[in-house]
Amino acid sequence: MSSGQRRALAAARRAGSGTALHRKGQERSFPVSHLRNLVLVACHSVYTGLDFHESEEKSSWFLLDYQKVPGQTHSFVEHIQLGVKEAAADKDALLLFSGGKTRRDAGPRAEGEGYWLVAEAAKWYGNEEVRDRAASCLVCVAFMQDRARDSLENLLFGLCRFYELVGRYPEFVVVVGYDFKKHRFSTLHRTALRLPEEGFRYEGTPALNSGALKGEEATVAAFEADPYGCSQELVAKRQQRDPFGRLCHLPACRRCPDMAELLQHCGPQTYDGPLPWDGTA
Repeated sequence: MSSGQRRALAAARRAGSGTALHRKGQERSFPVSHLRNLVLVACHSVYTGLDFHESEEKSSWFLLDYQKVPGQTHSFVEHIQLGVKEAAADKDALLLFSGGKTRRDAGPRAEGEGYWLVAEAAKWYGNEEVRDRAASCLVCVAFMQDRARDSLENLLFGLCRFYELVGRYPEFVVVVGYDFKKHRFSTLHRTALRLPEEGFRYEGTPALNSGALKGEEATVAAFEADPYGCSQELVAKRQQRDPFGRLCHLPACRRCPDMAELLQHCGPQTYDGPLPWDGTA
């Protein structure tokens, strides 16, 4: 299927499935239908503390062995701050903290929820208009996405969550994370989801230890061979990060019908069916 055919089919699907925001007789309402862009913070840990003002204390986070290094918790806070800054600079952006309930020993807390509450305790780092807009639902820029188990799902489910709240897909996406994951997001995941390069930007902070860099090499190799995470290795990692059995693809397909086939796609070949952002560049 050519790119022109994909665009035409995607437009027809949008017209038929109710993706248009003001379709006559549409029953579904979207709380922030005027927003256009997505700022997505990829979360890396579960906040287990009770006082969200203690966001840089090691005891406040569930840390894996390789994360128990100086500055690790500060880097989580940096990502929260950077996400808030990006959203504050763009009045048309929705801020999404993306991360699920990934660790049984941390309890049924979502990574995204903890990041949101840290920002709340810090009064949004001098950008309280971000929280005010969220509280009043006049702009509602800050939300959580609580099911993602890896970086591909951060982005994939983030796009779906954006649609749930806005009623269309973002025109521009900014992802916040670590510098060493830029290639993974900007090249591998963006290409797998066929997001236009002109509509995507990655903002990162420095890596803190060599162990994370070595782990990234293995993860990149796995996604290069298996861009949609269907191999035994990547599926096993996702299952390990879903100790409460919360993930189910079918509801996501129903909530984001234009992404249904993409959400279920497997294989080394890039998905070539129609996508709602075809032709948006």
